[in-house]
Amino acid sequence: MKSSKIRRPSSFLAEILTIILFVLFLFPFFLVLINSAKTSFEVTQYPLAWPKKWETIVDNIIKIWTSESVCYPSSLLSSAIITAVSLILINVFSAMAGWALVRTKTKVSSFIFFIFVASMVIPFQIVMFPLLSWFRTVTVATGIRLLRTYQGIILSYVGFGAPLSIFMFHGFIKSIPLELEEAATIDGCHRHQIFFRIIFPILKPIQATVLVLNGIWIWNDYLLPLLVLGKGNDVMTVPLAVSNFAGAFVKQWDLILTAILMAMIPVIVFFLFAQKYIVKGMVAGAIK
Repeated sequence: MKSSKIRRPSSFLAEILTIILFVLFLFPFFLVLINSAKTSFEVTQYPLAWPKKWETIVDNIIKIWTSESVCYPSSLLSSAIITAVSLILINVFSAMAGWALVRTKTKVSSFIFFIFVASMVIPFQIVMFPLLSWFRTVTVATGIRLLRTYQGIILSYVGFGAPLSIFMFHGFIKSIPLELEEAATIDGCHRHQIFFRIIFPILKPIQATVLVLNGIWIWNDYLLPLLVLGKGNDVMTVPLAVSNFAGAFVKQWDLILTAILMAMIPVIVFFLFAQKYIVKGMVAGAIK
């Protein structure tokens, strides 16, 4: 006789709970999708109804893409530049800092690592106004513009994204045997050669995790670009462009939701390509 598996009530309840949570998490995305294919009147009057014509979403995309007041194409390009450059700098500098802190075992390095970890618990609202004051001071002292520029917003993201990234790289690098670096030193490699030719390629799993977490945050962030870049500027991110459809008296819900859908697609595609590395990178640093 074949032995039949008896399902425990606890596993059945866990599956039901998982399905319920899955539906709840996807429900906002479902609302954005169906309302993107409606007019503004239909969105306000029938938000849960099925769209009458799915072709409306194409009309909404054309309106957004050709709107002169919003400049969505330039905002999309600005977001791509800011996200890409910020991720590259965060990835490289945080990996270098994490490696240096792991291999330099002194009280000073331990204190510096503690400062990085402690900075993660500081709320952004506490430092946002001092950040703006510091940017103005730097501009007056050096003549280098940091407000309403690419360099200002990128510098901000590198500063705010580095602590968590260094913490993750630090945990992962501790699992890399020191013998690899000692063998490279015997072969005549310098420190920068050891890092970029040996250590950096080994960090691919945790690099993917850092890129995904910071990439989603930077792409979707609204408050920091609003403070550093402001509205009505040549450099404007996608969240700022989407907010331009919401006026003081009139809100174009059809265009707002369609623009949100357009902004979600790059993040979803990026996440699908890198998701297999996320858990691997998070767990690898914890196992030694």
